[in-house]
Amino acid sequence: MFLTGAILIAAATLSQPLDPPSNFDPEAKMIFSDRDSGRLHSARGTARWVEQLVANGTPSDLELAEESLEALFTCQELHSDDPHYGNFRWYFEDPAVEDLNAVEFVLEHLIPMMIRHEDRLPDAVAEKVRKRIRLGLSEIRKMDVSVGYTNVATLDIVNSCLGGELLEDPEITNRGRQKLRIFEAFVTSNGTVLEYNSPTYLRVTMNALGKLIGLTQDRETRVRGKTLATRLAIGAALHIHEGTGRLAGPHSRAYQPTVACEDSPERNNLLNWIEEGVVPQWIGSVLDRSKGSYQIFETAARDWNMGLSTCLTPQFAMGVATRGLGEQSNVFIIHANRPEADKPGVVYSRYVVGDKWLGDFYHATDRSMSRNFNEEGDFWGVQNGPRAIGLYKPPALHYQKSAKAVLIWTRRDLIDETWAGDRKVEDLPAEVEPGETVVVRIGEAYVGVRPLTLTDLGRDARVRLVEKAGDLVLELPNYQGPKKAFWELEWPGGFFKGHPQCGFYSEVSSVSDYPSGKEFAAKISEGTLTEKTDPPITYRGR
Repeated sequence: MFLTGAILIAAATLSQPLDPPSNFDPEAKMIFSDRDSGRLHSARGTARWVEQLVANGTPSDLELAEESLEALFTCQELHSDDPHYGNFRWYFEDPAVEDLNAVEFVLEHLIPMMIRHEDRLPDAVAEKVRKRIRLGLSEIRKMDVSVGYTNVATLDIVNSCLGGELLEDPEITNRGRQKLRIFEAFVTSNGTVLEYNSPTYLRVTMNALGKLIGLTQDRETRVRGKTLATRLAIGAALHIHEGTGRLAGPHSRAYQPTVACEDSPERNNLLNWIEEGVVPQWIGSVLDRSKGSYQIFETAARDWNMGLSTCLTPQFAMGVATRGLGEQSNVFIIHANRPEADKPGVVYSRYVVGDKWLGDFYHATDRSMSRNFNEEGDFWGVQNGPRAIGLYKPPALHYQKSAKAVLIWTRRDLIDETWAGDRKVEDLPAEVEPGETVVVRIGEAYVGVRPLTLTDLGRDARVRLVEKAGDLVLELPNYQGPKKAFWELEWPGGFFKGHPQCGFYSEVSSVSDYPSGKEFAAKISEGTLTEKTDPPITYRGR
C-alpha cells in the first residue's frame, strides 16, 4: 500500500499523541488561518488534521479527532432544499457554500481515513462519517465537474471510486470508473491535461492519483490510475530544467510564490512521487539524464487552439503558450541559472490595467491579496527555439488611467547588466527609444526584448524600464494618461475599428555566446522585422 498525500500519514505504531499545529484552535477544534478579515476556520485543513489524528491512533488522538469531526461537520450544508446539499463551506465563517471544490478537498481526507482506520472509531462516529461522505458524494455526482478542470476532476474520480468501494455502492464506484475513462480519452485526444504544466495543480492531481493507486480494490482502476500518473510524470520530468530544478515552460495556472521561485523546486515533487510508488522508478532516469538542449511541443486543447512550447538548455529555459487559459496563466516565462544566488532568475509577462500589481488582486479561496498577480489581457504567442513573439489584447478598459503589457525580471538587485540598444542602463526609470532592443543579463542568460508596434490610445505613452516592488519592469503601454473612457474599443459600439496593437519579440542566449549584452542587442537588431496588419475599418458585425 502506498502512503501518499499532501502530508505523509504516520503509521499507527507511534505511542505519543500528536502535538496540535500552531494554527489549531483548541476552542473551535479546527485549523485556522488569520487574514485581514479576521480568523477563518478551514474545513479542508481540519479534514487533513482529523486524518492525521486517526492515523496516529492514540486514545487522546482519537478523542480529539471526534471533536474535530463534529466541528468539521458544522461546515456541511444539510438543508435538503439547498442547491449544494452535502457540500461544505470552505471556511466555517462563510455564510453559504461558495467554493464548490470544498467537498472534494474534504472527502479526499475522510475517505482514505475510513478505508485505512475505520475500526479505530466508535461505531456511532464511523456511521456518521459514512453518512456525511455519502451526502458529499451525492453532491459530487450532481456537480459532475468538467474533465477540463484537471485537479478537481481527478479528485471527483478518486473520491467516487474509493468512496463507492468504502460504501459498497456500485453506482458510485462505476460512475467514478467511467469518469476516469472519460478523463483518459480527453487527455489522449488533446495531448495533455487542460491545466497543463501547473506547478500547484499537478501536485494536487498526482497526490490524488497516488491515493487511488494505493487504496483501490480494483486492479483495472489501479492500472488506469498508474498509467495516467506515469503519463503526467513523463511530461513533468521533461519540463524540469536541469539547472534550476523548476517546472519550465508556460503554466496554465500558478500562484505568485511559485512564479517567483519562493517555494521548493518542482523537481523535489517528482522525487517524492517516485519514492512513494506513485510513478515507476524509471521516471528518475528521465528526470536525471543529461538532456542538453531540446524543445517540447504539446497540445492542451485542440478545439481552442491552445498549445504550449518549451525550449530548454543547460543555462536557461523559455516557454510560450499559444494563448492563455485564465488569469493565473503564465503565458511567457523564462528561467535562468543564477549560480551565485539562492533562486534562479525569472522573466515573465503580464498585461495590467490601472497600474495594478501584486497585492492588488484578491484571491477568493484563501481570502488573501498576496498569492495572485493576475493576467488581465488576452495573449497569443509563437516560439521557435529560444525565440518568441508575444501579442497582447487589452480587456474592456472602461474608465482607466493606464493599460500596458509588462515584462518582469525578478530581483533587480541580482541583475548583472541592462542595455537599451548600445546604451548601458544604470539609472531608472529609463526611456527606450523606438527601434531599440532591450537586453538584460540574469545569471547565465541574456534576455533580449524588442517592442513591436504599440497603439497609443493617448499621447503620453512611453516604453520605459522601471523598478517596481524590487523587480525590473519593461513597460509596453497602450495608454498612460488621465482616467477616461474608450468608446473606440467598445463592441457593440459605433466607433469600434479593432483592437490596439501591443506585442514584443524576445530572444534568449547563453552569456558565453556574446562579450556583453550590447553585442547581443546589436545581433538582434540586425535581424529583419516585418509587421503586417490590416488597416482599421469600422466594424459592422460581419
